[in-house]
Amino acid sequence: MKIYLDSADMRAWTLPPGCPPVQGVTTNPSLVYQAGLPVTLATYVRLLQATADHGLAELMLQLPSSDPVQAVQWLASLQPVAEKAKVSLTIKLPCHPDWLPCIQALQQARQTILLTGLSNPVQLLWAQSLQVAYVAPYVGRLAADGRDVWALMQACVAVQAKGPALLAASIKSPDVLARLIGCGAAAVTLAPGSWVAWARDALTQSAMEQFDRDSQASLNQVN
Repeated sequence: MKIYLDSADMRAWTLPPGCPPVQGVTTNPSLVYQAGLPVTLATYVRLLQATADHGLAELMLQLPSSDPVQAVQWLASLQPVAEKAKVSLTIKLPCHPDWLPCIQALQQARQTILLTGLSNPVQLLWAQSLQVAYVAPYVGRLAADGRDVWALMQACVAVQAKGPALLAASIKSPDVLARLIGCGAAAVTLAPGSWVAWARDALTQSAMEQFDRDSQASLNQVN
């Protein structure tokens, strides 16, 4: 399974020991805004360069407008930067028919596409018909809305062999992450804080402390 950090805060991309390696970073206009950055082409170029500086292989950027002309203009600047930085670039677009002209324009430019916000199986089949590379359902939002999350995840996994691949987003707990690993999701995206927090566990810490106490007790008996 590939792991992506869901953040435009470049300071959060450096992870402490205990965190498994990540494939890259995924962002969207909301995350860029939350990081205190303007949602501009210059910011996206900066994020591409930062991805390379952090030694990461991939960056997934969500365009802010469905205008296909603007999309192609931005792509004309982003693709050369990505190629020079040796970063694999994926463009994220909402899984919505209003974005179809933009999707088609980027496909003509041979750009890898992820459709984000996927929420039901009809959208999945539509994404499959478009032959996009990834779909990204928001697992946490679906659960909060009372949807049958795992039926949709299983459907996404079932079509992965022919595409698109499942990149599950909005993961709220390690238990959900475990279920995604178990069901065969191709990738997940997580907030850096979650990745860091879950690298340690209270049960592991408790076991370590017990080992230390028992080791010391055995030495006290010998002495």
